[in-house]
Amino acid sequence: INFRPIWEGGEYEGDENKRQEALRLAIELGSEFVDVELKVARDFYNSIGGKKPVNVKMIVSSHNLENTPSVEEIGNLAATIQASGADVVKIVTTALDITDCARLFQVLVHSQVPMIGIAMGEKGFMSRVLCAKFGGFLTFGSIEGAPGQPSITELLDLYNFRHIGVATKVHGVIGKPISHSKSPHLYNAAFKSVGFDGVYLPLLVDNVSDFLNTCSSPDFVGYSYTIPHKLDGLRCCDEVDPIAKAIGAISCMIKRPNDGKLIGYNVDYLGAIAAIEEQLKDSISGSRSPLYGKLFVVMGAGGAGKALAYGGKEKGARIVVANRTYGEKMLLV
Repeated sequence: INFRPIWEGGEYEGDENKRQEALRLAIELGSEFVDVELKVARDFYNSIGGKKPVNVKMIVSSHNLENTPSVEEIGNLAATIQASGADVVKIVTTALDITDCARLFQVLVHSQVPMIGIAMGEKGFMSRVLCAKFGGFLTFGSIEGAPGQPSITELLDLYNFRHIGVATKVHGVIGKPISHSKSPHLYNAAFKSVGFDGVYLPLLVDNVSDFLNTCSSPDFVGYSYTIPHKLDGLRCCDEVDPIAKAIGAISCMIKRPNDGKLIGYNVDYLGAIAAIEEQLKDSISGSRSPLYGKLFVVMGAGGAGKALAYGGKEKGARIVVANRTYGEKMLLV
């Protein structure tokens, strides 16, 4: 049970004594967990005489609505909350960048007491799912999903949250925006169908290099890339598959297990060209591709456009690229 006041990011604007009275009633009625804000925790403990039923656990929480502090600051805050008499430490921050989640993970994994650590906002989404991997006590899901917050159904069915543990391998699709991506539905279903201990997340990334350098654990093993990061991903690779190098963009990146090097690939052209050929197959006879000799117009010269132009050329098509600007991106084939 929590009854969050407006000064801690909630909606209650009424009398503080009445709010705490409601929390005391929750204790009397045997609520399993009661959440009290750190700012009033000592006063609240005093109001119950420092006693509570043994079956009721106190969550003492702190909500930072502006940013995510340093690891040292989060650690000190956790110690302060623990010293207040908390059964469960709860620290909620605001993610200004996806790499902010890593600071919470560092504190979570070293916590000696039950701890909840999550970052709010779409850039903090990763913290709500991966907290289980790093020892988080619990996470939160809404009845209906919202930016940065998965629904209960998504947590349990899509991300298989109850089965995420310390050995779970992390994958994701890197892009900006990213909430529209259907890749998590595809890959998580595939992981579950073969019993693979992995999870695949939408990753709202501003700077690819910063993300890869921060989330460099061996358990972060592979990524898909979408707009606008296909070219940035290429620059961050330790090695690039010859086809991806020829295209000039990657669509996926794998961390090689034996040395941790990041290897870039491009498989966009395979799927796209195969789909086009499938639609044209009845228009020709013989063994040649139905694209052979055709005028193949590509709209746009980004990562996907580069892949399509490459694939069309490989099939013998005559390539024309239409783009808003003429420059380096037009050097496709």
